[in-house]
Amino acid sequence: MIMVTDIRMINRACTDEKQIKQFLEGAQTAFLGLVDQHMPYVIPLNYVYEDGSFYFHGANEGRKIDILTNNRNACITISENYGTMVDPIPAETDTAYISVVANGLVEFVTDLNEATAAMQAMLDKYVPDYYQAPLSKKHIEKYQSSLGSKTLVLKVKPTSIAVKENKLNKQMLYYAGRVVTQDMSRKSTATAINPTN
Repeated sequence: MIMVTDIRMINRACTDEKQIKQFLEGAQTAFLGLVDQHMPYVIPLNYVYEDGSFYFHGANEGRKIDILTNNRNACITISENYGTMVDPIPAETDTAYISVVANGLVEFVTDLNEATAAMQAMLDKYVPDYYQAPLSKKHIEKYQSSLGSKTLVLKVKPTSIAVKENKLNKQMLYYAGRVVTQDMSRKSTATAINPTN
């Protein structure tokens, strides 16, 4: 079960667990936010969302690992932009999107079975059907990058998730060549029909 927290703009809150899960499983890039002493540090990552947790991987050394040694608090942000919706009133021009902000602690995955399953899920997501055999535990255990670092699998089980969505109004979707005069009559007609807009 996804634990969705309240957001300020309640009309943009998305609480449909099926939609959220589908979005998290399909989106391509997550941004991991960490705190390096007093400075934010945000990095884009490939990830998978499995069994209510975010999994990602990287080298077992470097700035990210140095930060996590001192502070495992994390924020994961994932969003997709579905286009810009125009309006004759500039302040009403808006973006169609869905965004997820999840908070939790980063865990180092030490169980080889869990780490292998997470990496297999990542291969299935990013290069489906490319490999003819499943990933072996030995590969995860022994692999070293060209710089000599080992692969580390990390996990965040969120303690809170906030999900916002602004649905796309296809009639108002901007396209190259669209100009405000095309929408002026539509806005005038809508205001005449419903003067409370």
